[in-house]
Amino acid sequence: MSAPLPQGEDKARTVRRLFDTIAPRYDLVNRVMTFGMDVGWRRRTVRELHLPSGSLVFDLACGTGDLCRELERAGYRAVGVDFALGMLRRARTDAPLVQADALRLPFPDASADGITCGFALRNVVSLAELFAELARVVRPGGAVALLDASRPDNRLLRAGHALYFQKVVPLIGGALSDRAAYRYLPRSMAYLPSPADMVGMLRAVGFPSIRRLQLSGGITQLFVGTRA
Repeated sequence: MSAPLPQGEDKARTVRRLFDTIAPRYDLVNRVMTFGMDVGWRRRTVRELHLPSGSLVFDLACGTGDLCRELERAGYRAVGVDFALGMLRRARTDAPLVQADALRLPFPDASADGITCGFALRNVVSLAELFAELARVVRPGGAVALLDASRPDNRLLRAGHALYFQKVVPLIGGALSDRAAYRYLPRSMAYLPSPADMVGMLRAVGFPSIRRLQLSGGITQLFVGTRA
């Protein structure tokens, strides 16, 4: 638990291997450890896009396709992107799927009306490169909605969340899937800069309207905004 977190290409290899390993029961563990709240968080993510019906939306780190299904249900044209082949093989969506690194998307400039990403900001090698790639691929006037875990501002909620995230989540993950993976995932929160820093990074690359929403008392956070 005290070992240094992987960096650079070592992190990329670790994340790919981890998600290939947990893919078979990924959805089940998500539902159990969030008490089903993750479904509502993804629906809120899609609602915050505020794009016309038929808009093309890329879902980065799409996993097994949860957000792709929500996007299609909302009337969008979804394309899922993930670099873990094990996750794509388990995907349950009719959306086209692409195996690719989110830092080097195989799409032309300004080709997307919107981009979503669920619980993967802390898994990329470089947030700065990811945000720059979002700005490249999203057309002017397009939207992003980026969902990830967070820590509540309230001290009591923060303490309870830390206890649950660091102690209970690994037990649930170990019982239902892979203990090592679900010990790593809570630790990976350390990769995330402060919310203010992330807002600043997104504004700097071309999303001046970006704002951060706290969901479920602050245990998750959603960054939403429009491309200048």
